[in-house]
Amino acid sequence: MILDDLDSRPGSTTSLLRTVVGLYLRDLGGTVAVADLVELLGALGVAPGGARSAISRVKAKGLLVPETVEGRAAYRLAPDAGPMLDRGDRRIFAYRQQGDDDPWCLVSYSLPEERRDVRHQLRRHLAWIGAGSVADGLWIAPGHLVDEVEEILLALEVRDAATVFLAGAPRVAGSFADAAARWWDLDRVAALHRAFLARHGASRAGLGSVPDGVPSLAEDGSPRAAFARWVRAVDDWRPIPYADPGLPPSALPADWPGTSSIALFDDLRAVLAAGAREHVRAVTGC
Repeated sequence: MILDDLDSRPGSTTSLLRTVVGLYLRDLGGTVAVADLVELLGALGVAPGGARSAISRVKAKGLLVPETVEGRAAYRLAPDAGPMLDRGDRRIFAYRQQGDDDPWCLVSYSLPEERRDVRHQLRRHLAWIGAGSVADGLWIAPGHLVDEVEEILLALEVRDAATVFLAGAPRVAGSFADAAARWWDLDRVAALHRAFLARHGASRAGLGSVPDGVPSLAEDGSPRAAFARWVRAVDDWRPIPYADPGLPPSALPADWPGTSSIALFDDLRAVLAAGAREHVRAVTGC
């Protein structure tokens, strides 16, 4: 089982490549020629040498497998990459917010000191999917994340050391909002939302300034420009719905920026996604 890569920094060549793969490779039948992949990354400002280096790194992570298609060097998705990409689709394109009456997932585990490396990985992956730390060995997440919790436990081979509960709303001393602020790093999540708004907000509806010298659609309405802007928007957005667990409004500050950030991402998708897909078809012939 391939778990999500926690170390790809948004905006890096490797992260942009993973975003391109996640967005388009399944629609291409799971296979893409190396030359086409290099050309697609070129639209993002990545030089051919940097593109090929990133492809090698992603291959080493187990996401891509080399093959030859009609005499051309190509890559296909690894056979077990599908669940990770499907999980990413659900997070990126179907943001889900916990309701006040929805169930919660509690994860209790105990790992001995000689397995501290695995314990560290478990903590990292639980935090990555948006779980909050209640106490040592006890984590909480919205109930709709229970399947992702189970996948992590199985992938790290610690299922026998953990117990998973689906339960009602926690009863805490004081307000739930105060407890949530202790269990989750909401300041960090809010900062991610604000950074996305600052980076992409001016380009709402295809106008205004855009990141990294990519032309706005007002300047260049081509599918290639839409592709460059959409991939960068998705790449910047991709970590946010993992870090943000989708807490109910009662657990969030009144000035929570997530509402505006989510709306902006939806607007960008409506403006850019179709043109971006047109560019991919033109490059790959699919």
